[in-house]
Amino acid sequence: MFFNRNYIILLVITALVGFSGCSGYEKLLKSSDYRLKFEKAMEYYENEEYVRAGTLLDQITAVYRGTTKADTVFYYQAKSYFNQRDYILSGHHFKNLAFNYPNSVYAEEADFMTAYCYYKMSPKPSLDQENSVQAINNFQLFMIKYPTSERNDMAKLYIDEMRNKLVQKSFMSAKLYYDLEDYKASIIALQNSLNEFPNTEHREELMFLLLRSNFLLAENSITVLQVERYQDAVDEYYSFVGEFPESKYRQQADRIYDAALKRIPSENILSGQ
Repeated sequence: MFFNRNYIILLVITALVGFSGCSGYEKLLKSSDYRLKFEKAMEYYENEEYVRAGTLLDQITAVYRGTTKADTVFYYQAKSYFNQRDYILSGHHFKNLAFNYPNSVYAEEADFMTAYCYYKMSPKPSLDQENSVQAINNFQLFMIKYPTSERNDMAKLYIDEMRNKLVQKSFMSAKLYYDLEDYKASIIALQNSLNEFPNTEHREELMFLLLRSNFLLAENSITVLQVERYQDAVDEYYSFVGEFPESKYRQQADRIYDAALKRIPSENILSGQ
C-alpha cells in the first residue's frame, strides 16, 4: 500500500508539472513578447524540443526580418525543421536564408544544407530521381560558390552517390522495356542509357541486351523490315565483341550473330570490319 500510494503521488506530481509546462508553452504562443519567444525557442532547441522551437520561430520571423538577429532566427528555424526530418520546409528555409543573407555567418552552411536536404529526400533508385538531380545540381553550385570550403569533399561524395543512383535508375528503366518484350522501346532506352552514362558498371550487360533486342525485334518484325533489322543486330554484335571480346555473354552473342547472318541474303551482308 505504501508503495502504491507513493507511486500515485509521483504520477500526480508528474502530471501537474507536465500540465504546468504545457500551459506555459500555450501562454507563450499567445504572447506578444517576441524577445521572450526567441529566448524560449533557443532553450527548446537546445533541449531538442524541435517542434516547439520551430513553432515559436515561425511566429517571430516576420518581426525579426531586417534586424541583426534575422539570420539567426531563420537559421534555427531551418534547423528545427531539419531535426524534425521535414526536409522540404528545412531546405526551403535554408535556401531563403542563403539568398537573403549572403553575408551571414550561416550562409555557407545554408547553401550546403539546401543541397543536403535534397540528398536526404533522394529515394531508392527504382523511384523518381528528381531530388537526386536537384541534390547534384545544388552541391555543384555550392562547390563553385565556395571553392575552398572544407565541405567540398563531402559534397563530392554525395554527388557520386546520387550519380550512382541515376545510373541504377537508367539501367533499371532500360532493362524494364526488355523484360516487357517491348524491343523497339528497349533499343531506344538501352542506347539512351549508354549515351548518358558511358562509363556505367552495367555497360557490358546493356550492350548485350541491345544486341539481343535488335535481334528479337527483327524476329518479330514483318518480312519487309527483317533484313535491315537483322543487319542492325549484326552491327551491334561487332560493337559488342569489339569492346568485350572475353565477355561472359560471348557464346550467346555468337549464337545471335550466326542466327542473324543466316537470315540475311548474302548480297545484303555488310562487312563488320
